[in-house]
Amino acid sequence: MKPGLIVLGASVFLFPHPVKEIAEVAAEIGARVVYDASHVLGLIAGKQFQDPVKEGADVVTASTHKTFFGPQRAIVLCRAGLSGKIDYAVMPCAVSNHHLNTLAGYAVACMEMLEFGEAYAKQVVRNAKRLAERLHELGMKVVGEAEGFTESHQVVIDVGDGEKAAKILEKSGIFTNRCLLPWSGGRPAGIRIGVQEVTRLGMKEGEMEHIAELIANALQDKDVREKVAELTMSFKTIRYEFEEDPAYGYWRQA
Repeated sequence: MKPGLIVLGASVFLFPHPVKEIAEVAAEIGARVVYDASHVLGLIAGKQFQDPVKEGADVVTASTHKTFFGPQRAIVLCRAGLSGKIDYAVMPCAVSNHHLNTLAGYAVACMEMLEFGEAYAKQVVRNAKRLAERLHELGMKVVGEAEGFTESHQVVIDVGDGEKAAKILEKSGIFTNRCLLPWSGGRPAGIRIGVQEVTRLGMKEGEMEHIAELIANALQDKDVREKVAELTMSFKTIRYEFEEDPAYGYWRQA
């Protein structure tokens, strides 16, 4: 039996999917390809990740509050000819309320992404790579060494016991996410780290090196809470955004 739909999606999303190759196979069997860009939408918008539509995806779905810095909404992009069916499937079949209370915030986030998205996405990827490299230099088992560790906002470390490591780091003021690894036998042996938020606060490669050292020290049972708080207090202004009124001026000009 041939599949009619191929869905590409991941929560651990270090590298681009092989969209082109899968789309070629899908075309041979008459299947559609759906690409879930929830984690990497901001990197795609900032032209620092793959372009799934150009590579052959028929539909792209995404949330708008991860690397794309908007409120919690969703977006569906598609090829010509599918929009009518998708619009009907979404409303009235699946969605009963389109939450106008977050629409203005979403519109401003889109304008910010048009204006600042490329610079932001470039720094996100640079930060993730440097964080991974420094963690590796400190002796930690960073996933993806042979491929350069990461091409996205995420870094994954094999720590043996992801749940324990995440709790230790949380007590230190560093929030990570335990995650499964292909070789971990169904238990969360890894932790997943995202740098998109600290990047928006203005942190760059130097801070990534510092964060890597804080993580390594915390996992060695060293108290780093004061150093974490000190770093956090030094970065309290959101970057890559308009300052209040100019956003509306930009909209009128556009």
